[in-house]
Amino acid sequence: MNTTRQMVFAKRPTGAITLDTFRLAETKLAALNDGDVLVKNLWLSLDPYMRGRLSDAKSYVKGVEIGEVMVGQTVGEVIESRHPGFAPGAHVLTSLGWQTHGIARGTELSLVDGQRAPLSYYLGVLGMPGLTAYFGLYEIGQPRAGNTVVVSAASGAVGSVVGQLAKISGCRVVGIAGGQAKCDYVTSVLGFDACIDYKAGQLRAQLKAATPQGVDVYFENVGGEIMDTVMARMNPFSRMIVCGLISDYNTTEPFGSKMTRAILVNRIKVQGMIVFDWLSRYPEGIKALAGLLALGKLKYRESVVEGIEQAPQGLIDLLNGKNFGKQLVKLA
Repeated sequence: MNTTRQMVFAKRPTGAITLDTFRLAETKLAALNDGDVLVKNLWLSLDPYMRGRLSDAKSYVKGVEIGEVMVGQTVGEVIESRHPGFAPGAHVLTSLGWQTHGIARGTELSLVDGQRAPLSYYLGVLGMPGLTAYFGLYEIGQPRAGNTVVVSAASGAVGSVVGQLAKISGCRVVGIAGGQAKCDYVTSVLGFDACIDYKAGQLRAQLKAATPQGVDVYFENVGGEIMDTVMARMNPFSRMIVCGLISDYNTTEPFGSKMTRAILVNRIKVQGMIVFDWLSRYPEGIKALAGLLALGKLKYRESVVEGIEQAPQGLIDLLNGKNFGKQLVKLA
C-alpha cells in the first residue's frame, strides 16, 4: 500500500456545509522513518465539533486549512511499523483524519483492545464522547442522588451516556430529543425517566410536567431555544455543562439567548466543557466506562455509513440530527 484515499477540505462554508465543502483525493504515502507507523483505518468518527474546525474563527484549537485532510479520530490496524511499541496487526486509536491509510508517529498512537469491546466503541462510548459525558457530568455537573438531570441530544453519542450515568447516580433523568422514535429509545432502552420530543412543538409545557421539582443539572449539547427553555426551569445553585451548541453550528446568525437573567437570579454555575482538559485522566474514565459496559449498565447505539466517499454526507446528516446514536464511517 503506497497510496491513501482522502477527503480534503475544499471550500470554506458560509452557513450549512455541502458535499462540495470536501473533495476526494488520492495521495502517495511517504516511506516510513524510524518511529513511524503505517495504519489502515477501519473506522472514522464523525462529531459535531468538526463544523467548528471548518471555520477560521478563533477557537480552542486551530481550524483546518483549505487543502488539508479533514480532521477526525480513527481506529485502525497497523500494517507496517518502525516503532517498537506497535507490531503489525495491532489495533490503534489515531488522529489520522478522513483517509483510508496514514502514517503517524508512534508517540501519537494508543493501543486498543478489540477483545475488550468492538473496535468502533473506542470512538464512542469508550472514546471521546463517552469521556466527555463522564468528566462533564461528574466533574462539572456533580450530580447527587435525588437531583433532576436534563440532557439535550439525549439519544446521541454523548447525551445517551450522560443520562445513563446520571441514572446510576440515583437521579431523575429527563432527555430532549428530535422525534418520537428517539424518545422511545431514550426511555425504553436507555432507562431515562422521561424524554421530550422538541419537534412536537410543546417543549415548554412538557418540560414543566417532566421536571416538577425543577432542574438541578443541565447537560447542554444543542443551545438555542432549547437552552433558553431549560434555563427557565433551573433551580437555585444548579449546574449547566455547556458541551455543544449544535443548533448554532450551521447558522450565520447565532441564537440570542433571552434567559441569561436566570443565571444571575438562580446563581447557576455555567461552565464550558472540552474533554481535552481531562487528558491525563482518560485511563480512569475508560476503565470506569468499560466496567459499566461489561456489566450491561451502559447501552450504546451506532449510526454507520460505509466508505470514505460517504463521510461528507454523514457529517451533514449528523449536523441535521438525522443520525441515531454515534455517527461513524466504516472504512474497511
